[in-house]
Amino acid sequence: MKNKRIIAVAMAAGMAVSLAACGGSASTTDTTGTADTATTEAAAATDGEGTGFTVQLGPNPETLDPALNAAVDGGNTLITIEEPLLIIDENNEIQPGQAESYEVSDDGLVWTFHLRDGLKWSDGSDLTAKDFEYSFKRLACPDTAAPYAETVVGMIDGYQDAIGNPDADGNTTTDPDWDALNVVASEDGKDLTITLSYPCSYFDKLAAFVATSPVQQATVEANGDAWCTEPDTYVCNGPYMITDWVPSERIVLSKNPNYVGGWDSSKIVSDTITLLLLEDSSAAYAAYNSGEAQLVKDVPTDEIPSLTRAEDGGDFYLDEIMGTYYISLNDQKEPFTDPNVRKALSLAIDRDYVASTIMQGIYTPATALVGPGIVDNEGYFMDNANGGKPYIGDDYEANLEEAKQLMADAGYPDGEGFPVVEYSANDAGYHIPVAEYVQQAWGELGITVNINKVEWASFLPMRRAGDYDISRNGWSMDYNDPSNMLELFTTNNGNNDGKYANPAFDKLIEESRVADKATHFEKLHEAEDMLMADAACIPVAYYNDFWLQSPSLKGTWHSPYGYWYLQYGYIEE
Repeated sequence: MKNKRIIAVAMAAGMAVSLAACGGSASTTDTTGTADTATTEAAAATDGEGTGFTVQLGPNPETLDPALNAAVDGGNTLITIEEPLLIIDENNEIQPGQAESYEVSDDGLVWTFHLRDGLKWSDGSDLTAKDFEYSFKRLACPDTAAPYAETVVGMIDGYQDAIGNPDADGNTTTDPDWDALNVVASEDGKDLTITLSYPCSYFDKLAAFVATSPVQQATVEANGDAWCTEPDTYVCNGPYMITDWVPSERIVLSKNPNYVGGWDSSKIVSDTITLLLLEDSSAAYAAYNSGEAQLVKDVPTDEIPSLTRAEDGGDFYLDEIMGTYYISLNDQKEPFTDPNVRKALSLAIDRDYVASTIMQGIYTPATALVGPGIVDNEGYFMDNANGGKPYIGDDYEANLEEAKQLMADAGYPDGEGFPVVEYSANDAGYHIPVAEYVQQAWGELGITVNINKVEWASFLPMRRAGDYDISRNGWSMDYNDPSNMLELFTTNNGNNDGKYANPAFDKLIEESRVADKATHFEKLHEAEDMLMADAACIPVAYYNDFWLQSPSLKGTWHSPYGYWYLQYGYIEE
């Protein structure tokens, strides 16, 4: 007997916002009214030709390959042009996507997805379950080097064989066989069966995560990595498709005439969505003030005090998201190999000053890695961490004295003998002001810090390669389970930018991968305890997103995961 979970499109309008499901304080913000109530107005407002709107959500994306993207700016584009098996609606609820329904076996191991009839790629060719089988296996293939591979397919049966059964040092012991991943399409291409090696209660959220979107095998194999860099070769399956792309200027998305999926086509009314590719916040602000863009994410921080909040009738929005702004130390480089040094650098930061003064109260101080809104089996994970006490106390002067003692214990009294180090950051938001503060704060320990300002196009590859001493970093949650953030620090995780390697930590994460929720969260709490004791990274602040949005832009919404959903957007004249 199977536990059936049939999900119908008709249910979407009746779904209520579930604060428990989306983490309570991190609620989804619909800045322009719900899509349901706006449908008639949207149709009227967009009657005619050439309708569209323009937004700025970031600079050039590092990649628009769903398997390779690990940045929010790329994700914001991908959720508009790609569609996984499931999608997440404006109430942060899982809904049908390319699959119209799915079933889960009683033991939680076998997930069977039933695809919609008539699915098409943007080039008009048929899309089937075989495309999803290829795409899931491509994620696991070591040659793909997908940063999310372990996170999104690591629980699927056969994953270890797919990646070559690595030993404790990450070296393969068998030939990688990505076809071993237990993802099987039916002969008729209608059903996709995924067998897990252990029950994963949030696998539905992974099936709705953009990294698991399908890619067209023939296109990828014919064009290699270049398949996702040009409109002519970017074959996708979402409600919009790329029709124009000028790097460092714009990406133009047009309605996909072949779209069949979970989004309501009657609400997809704008002919085009133009994404301005701007790295400079002043340029984004100018585009907004001139009316060129109706929404901009990158707002100059010096303008924020003069802006009027949306709740006070203005157009400046602030919304809490589930994520943490932190600093990565390259744990494989001296002197950051010493936990005492890492702890000293963490304690020497006045988080309240950073959040309240430098970040102008837009973010909040972080005393742990896993922040607000993320749940465990007894409530909020952060409330139950470390015996209910913050990992980092709020007495900054006492913290600083402890930091100085730790530096002395590590052999660097008053910074004597400590090398000059470099702090790398891209120039957006508060990154450079925070770097300048860190330069001053660590000067109190006798450390000289140089600031390396890196262009966005080079920043992520540099950080991922470990080509830095110290780097600003951060993570916005992809789904509401603390494992999504804690697993970043396992030795071989593709997003482990700080190169933290601790077999005991890896073991705790492995032990958390069980069906029993109490054990799952107990092990994750132990993992965070270890991570914070080791100062594997330096949590600084908990994220909020802030942006400017014109009252004329309707139908869009912002999620607690840091994404803007534009599918139903339109301009109300």
